[in-house]
Amino acid sequence: MKLQRMNRQAITLGALAVSGALALTACGSDDTGTSTGASASSGSTSSIKCDDAKGQLLADGSSAQKNAIDAWVKEFSTACGVQINYKGGGSGAGVTAFTQGTVAFAGSDSALKPEEVTASKAVCTGGQAIDLPMVGGPIAVGYNVPGVDKLVLDAATIAKIFDSKITNWNDAAIKALNPDATLPDLKIQAFHRSDESGTTDNFTKYLIAATPGNWKYDGGKAWQAKGGQSASGSSGVAAQVKQTSGAISYMELSYAKDGINAASLDTGAAAPVEATVDNATKAIADAKIVGTGSDLALQLNYTTKAEGAYPITLVTYEIVCDKGNKADTLPATKAFLTYIAGEDGQALLPAAGYAPIPADIISKVRTTIAGLS
Repeated sequence: MKLQRMNRQAITLGALAVSGALALTACGSDDTGTSTGASASSGSTSSIKCDDAKGQLLADGSSAQKNAIDAWVKEFSTACGVQINYKGGGSGAGVTAFTQGTVAFAGSDSALKPEEVTASKAVCTGGQAIDLPMVGGPIAVGYNVPGVDKLVLDAATIAKIFDSKITNWNDAAIKALNPDATLPDLKIQAFHRSDESGTTDNFTKYLIAATPGNWKYDGGKAWQAKGGQSASGSSGVAAQVKQTSGAISYMELSYAKDGINAASLDTGAAAPVEATVDNATKAIADAKIVGTGSDLALQLNYTTKAEGAYPITLVTYEIVCDKGNKADTLPATKAFLTYIAGEDGQALLPAAGYAPIPADIISKVRTTIAGLS
């Protein structure tokens, strides 16, 4: 099965599809001690290989991938009896926790920096931390404007909104992009992340690449622009947008729901591009592996003008030691990562609003996981 083929019906049905995909079934054990569980994610019976997994795993990091992690944990824990506590405190917190040796693995929406790899060598005995791309998805520009169900924005307008240069929803620049919309005379309430976030890093990388003249900041996990309001985590900014008339923020697509609409992007393609799983996968497929050795860090193309490619896209990495993982957590870590990188784990993603990693990349991830020690 090619992982980049999305299930459009599952995407459309949203939460209904998620509930169906996460139906859990009974599990048993085979003669080798490997527990197996039937997965409903792809509509057929399949096995989760537990091998010697036991005990519990502590993990932290990207809040953008937390909905995916939660879905995976339900299936894996039921099959293998391993308790996984994924805090989802943000990419910055996850990387810090990993380099301090307090978690078995971390999630980050940005690849490790050289100094973070260096720091990891203190906890990865004889090895170092590596990036394993596992979850893809569009960063939605979510908004709450009464009477405006469809909205088109471009990079320059988004940059000016989040840099407090455009402050009202009936601004001429927004009107020009939305000639058929009835835009209210309403103050824009722009929210950004208060915590260090890979979502912030990817969102600002897009602005730096697509409209450098309007975004003069260096970028990174910490928000740098002046003005606006802040909230912690993807769930935090989503909650603020949902309850605030005139609000706008950036968040992983799975959080843009229940009263939050996602803007389409004028990228220079023939038609504005919607924030969908399909369109994110088209952008990820254009990425290049720039990591060395067993590191699989990707370089995304934020300025793509390909038809249907949504450029504000992130890839979340699971961060783990290539060598020197703790002996008491290595079996469970390998079993869980093997499951989520496998066809069954990746098949859960579209219904939850995430993009599976393209087949040629995820196959390299699987090979790398098999060699973890």
